Amino acid sequence: MEKVEREKRFRRAKKWQLVTFGFHGFAHNSFMFLMTLVSYYAAGIVGLGTVIASLIITGSRIFDGITDPIIGLIIDKTKGKYGKVRPVLVVAFLILGLSTSLMFLTNHLVPDGFRLIYFIILYMLFIIGYTLSGIAGNIGNNILTNDPKQRPVLGGLNMVYTMLFYSIATVYLTMYLANKYTYSQVELFHEMTIFTLIVAVVGYGLAILGIWSKDRIENFGTGRNATVIKFKDLWTILKGNRPLQMFVLAMTTDKLSMQISGNAVVNVMLFGIVIGNYALLGVTQGMAMIPNLLILFFGIRYAMKFGSKKGYVIATWGCIILYSLLFLLLWLGDPTQIRMDNIGFMTISFLFLFLVGGAVRYVSSGLVIPMLADVVDYNTYKTNSYAPGIISAVYTFIDKAVSSLQQTVVGLLLAFIGFKNAFPDVDTPYSEELFWMAMFLNFGVLMIAWIASLIAMKYYPLDKERMEEIQLEIESRRETDQDDLNIIAK
Repeated sequence: MEKVEREKRFRRAKKWQLVTFGFHGFAHNSFMFLMTLVSYYAAGIVGLGTVIASLIITGSRIFDGITDPIIGLIIDKTKGKYGKVRPVLVVAFLILGLSTSLMFLTNHLVPDGFRLIYFIILYMLFIIGYTLSGIAGNIGNNILTNDPKQRPVLGGLNMVYTMLFYSIATVYLTMYLANKYTYSQVELFHEMTIFTLIVAVVGYGLAILGIWSKDRIENFGTGRNATVIKFKDLWTILKGNRPLQMFVLAMTTDKLSMQISGNAVVNVMLFGIVIGNYALLGVTQGMAMIPNLLILFFGIRYAMKFGSKKGYVIATWGCIILYSLLFLLLWLGDPTQIRMDNIGFMTISFLFLFLVGGAVRYVSSGLVIPMLADVVDYNTYKTNSYAPGIISAVYTFIDKAVSSLQQTVVGLLLAFIGFKNAFPDVDTPYSEELFWMAMFLNFGVLMIAWIASLIAMKYYPLDKERMEEIQLEIESRRETDQDDLNIIAK
C-alpha cells in the first residue's frame, strides 16, 4: 500500500532501472582505472620521461576544472529533444574510447617530434569525455527517481559497483596482465585498453537502457516551461543556494581528508613505521569487502527510511566514534603487537575498528549522489530552472580544486618535522614526531573534516520531510505545465 501511494506521489524508478543505470559507474570507473597506468605508458613506452609526464598530468587538472562549468552549462542549455543523458553518454563513450585507444595504441608510433603534443591533445580530449560522462551520470541520478526514499539506493548501488569493478580490474591487471607482461611492454597497455572498452560498452549500454524511458523533456525539472539557465546565472545559483553551499562544504572537506589519510606515504607511516608491518595494509584491504557491503547495505536502508541527510549525519557520527577509539587504541596500546600471527586484544581490536570504520565511511560516501540530486531539485524549486549539469559542475570543480591540495598538505606537514628531501619509508626509524604526525594525518584531518561536515549539516535543510514537500510542489508545477500544453493542443 505504501509503495502504491508513493508511486502516485513521486516519479519512482523500477528496480531493474536502478540496477541497470548503476552500471554507468562501472563504465565511468573503467576509464579512470585505465588512466592510472598512463604515467607508466607515457614515461616508459612513449619516452616522455617521468618529469614531463607528471607535469602534463598535473597541469591537466587546471584544464579539467575549466571544462566542468562550461560543459555543465552547455548540457543544461540543450532542450533535450532526444533526452539529456542518452546523447551525452554516447558522445562521452565515443570521446573516451577514441582518446584512450589512440593514446595507448598509437602514441608510441608517432614520430618523436610530435609525440608530446599528440599525447597532450589526446589527454585533453579524454578529460572532456570524462567530464561529459560524470555530469551525465549525475543528471541521470536526478531524472531516474525523485522519491527521497528511493534515491539512497542509487548511491548504495554506485558504491557496490565501484567496489566490484576495482576488485575485478585489480585482479585482471595484477594477477593476469602483470604476470603475462611487464610495464615496459606495450602489449600490457593494449590488452588493458581492450578490456576497458569492452567493460565500457556494456556499462554505458546498460545505463542507457535503464534511463531510456525516463530521459524525456517532461521529467526535466518542472517540465517544458522550466527557465533556461544562462551564463550570468552561475554566481546566482551558488550564492543563493544554501543547501548547495553546505553540501559542497561537507563533501569537499570529507574528500580532502580521505585522500590525505589514504595517501601512500601516510599509509607507510601508519602501517610501516607505527605498526611496523606494512604487509598488514594489503591484508586489511583484502578483508574489507564483506564488512563494506554489509554495513553499506544497512546504512543505505537507514537512509531510505529516514532520509539521506540523517543517514549522512549518523554515518559521520559513527566515523567519529570508531576512529576516536582507533586512535586511543594506538596511543594507549602497543601497535607493534598488531600481527596476523599474534591474534590478541590489539590485533582483534585494530582490525575490528579499522574495517568497520572504513565501511561506515563508505556509507557517507554513498550518500553523495542522492544528496546532490536533492540539491538540484531544490534549485528547481527555488528558481524554476533545471540546472543539473551546472550544479554538478560547480560541485566537481570545487571538489577537484580542494582535493588537489592533498599531496601539498602531506608534503608541507612532513617537511615541518624534518622530511624536506625525501618522504619516510618502511626503513625510516620510529620516532615520537612521526607517531604524532601519522596520527594527525590518519585521524586528525578526518576528525576536523567530520566536525566541519556536522556543522554544515546543521544548516542543510533538505531532510526527508522537506524533500517530499519540494518534490510534490515540483510535480504540481509539472502537471500544470502539462495541462497548459493540452489546452494549447486543443
